[in-house]
Amino acid sequence: MRILILSQYFWPETFRITEVVQSLRNAGCDVTVLTGQPNYPEGVVSEGYSAASLRTERHDGLTIHRVPVVPRGSSSALRLVLNYLSFVVSASMFGPWLLRGRGVDVILVYAPSPILQAIPAVWLAWLKDARLVTWVQDLWPESLSATGFVRNPRILAGVAVVVRWIYRRNDLLLVQSQAFVEPVERMAGRTPVLYHPNPGELAFLAPASGGAPALELEPDFNVMFAGNLGTVQALDTVLAAAKLLQGTPDVRFVLVGSGSRLEWLQQEVQRLALTNVQMPGRFAPQDMPGLLAQASALLVSLSRDPILAQTVPSKIQAYLAAARPIIASLDGEGARVIDEASAGLTCPAQDAQALAGAVLQLRAMSYDERIRMGQRGRAYYELHFEPGALADRLSRLLEELVRSRTRSKT
Repeated sequence: MRILILSQYFWPETFRITEVVQSLRNAGCDVTVLTGQPNYPEGVVSEGYSAASLRTERHDGLTIHRVPVVPRGSSSALRLVLNYLSFVVSASMFGPWLLRGRGVDVILVYAPSPILQAIPAVWLAWLKDARLVTWVQDLWPESLSATGFVRNPRILAGVAVVVRWIYRRNDLLLVQSQAFVEPVERMAGRTPVLYHPNPGELAFLAPASGGAPALELEPDFNVMFAGNLGTVQALDTVLAAAKLLQGTPDVRFVLVGSGSRLEWLQQEVQRLALTNVQMPGRFAPQDMPGLLAQASALLVSLSRDPILAQTVPSKIQAYLAAARPIIASLDGEGARVIDEASAGLTCPAQDAQALAGAVLQLRAMSYDERIRMGQRGRAYYELHFEPGALADRLSRLLEELVRSRTRSKT
């Protein structure tokens, strides 16, 4: 089966779609990728690439076609909009030429925000007479209002029209959260909608290297947050909890990663004189298992919003795989997963007092109790998020779509 993956983001950017592609290839699929020039999250094009170039490269046995994009920049809303739109235009214009002579059975769109990146896939599916599947990672237009990026009701209504148009031109819609099924179905018309979760990271399947970790933590009760340091992660709540626990000498918050709020966080840590917050920066994906394994607890947090409550942050899979107890400062689906797995403690989103209380509660537990929490999380991960099993399931779904079209033509 010949699959075209269309995603604005791909290796060397650290999005889960890169590992999904590897897993599909390992499952026997013939996979090609159409993507943009890598510039996330720093906002500048990665070394060795050019924003304005067309490029075809081979990496890890994959053919990757790249189209020009306007780099997203660091803090400009206009640059971000241009980044999104430039990929839509470039993939629509140059994608057919880059894929000339290439047969495609099914196109799979990996669709974190913005869902607009599925527009070129609609055009390419028509040109290639291919099935079209979009894997919805964020709800649009709801995510626009949740992040504060757009608040004008007329603009949001216009975006909703575009989203309905995209959904209804798919043969199948996949959603990363069970809570997404109903709102996507409302807009999808006759297009079927299925729950297909994001898998865990392949790095957690590899045996330990035995070498020294990329960062060695102090022997404290380390509460680690790992991932994007952005707006919706409610990191102001994390700092407020750290302030409340400043007098607890062995509690330390370790914020691993980078993002749009990195500079603000650094300034706030200084302003609040927080000696119990460590910000070591970003690390390569292969380094993360060794980092997470040192944490006393792993922290996931989101802002309080009905839309965000329907999302399962992808870091939850990595945390479960790490077999460490989890503190979930969020509402809805993410908290449900942690509770269902009995893998940690949950508290309401954006409640610094409750978050501080959860840290102290977990700290008061015995070492063996925390180990059992982590083990339950790992078992839940193996059952629900194991990459190989999910790749096999996804491959079967796509193959059945292709077969159904063949049957309809005979």
